[in-house]
Amino acid sequence: MPHLVFEYTDNIKEESAIPSLLKKANDALLQHRDIIPIGGLRTRAIELKDYCIADGSEDDAFVHVILKLGSGRSEEDIKKLGDDLFQAVQDHFAPLFEKRYLALSMEIHEFTRPTYKKNNIHLRYK
Repeated sequence: MPHLVFEYTDNIKEESAIPSLLKKANDALLQHRDIIPIGGLRTRAIELKDYCIADGSEDDAFVHVILKLGSGRSEEDIKKLGDDLFQAVQDHFAPLFEKRYLALSMEIHEFTRPTYKKNNIHLRYK
């Protein structure tokens, strides 16, 4: 089930290597294959064209990460996932962070209600 969404401002598109970021993020999560099913992992990026950061007077940028998980993982496992994923994001953006104003943030959502899904990709990894 894990769904990973990156929202990023369009003013960093050329310097962000987004496809590489998505691969690094998947790799960070798949270090935890005991709790992250490879066939359920979906990662995507959404480029934002309409946004206002702070007072809007500078060419500020942000990347916001949203990790959505099904229920059943321990708090310790969720923290470790979050720590490893956010470290990968920070590492990826470190050069850009040194050059410009950039806000990085991440939130984790755990579904507590039933989710509706149908996925035969898991079969390939059995």
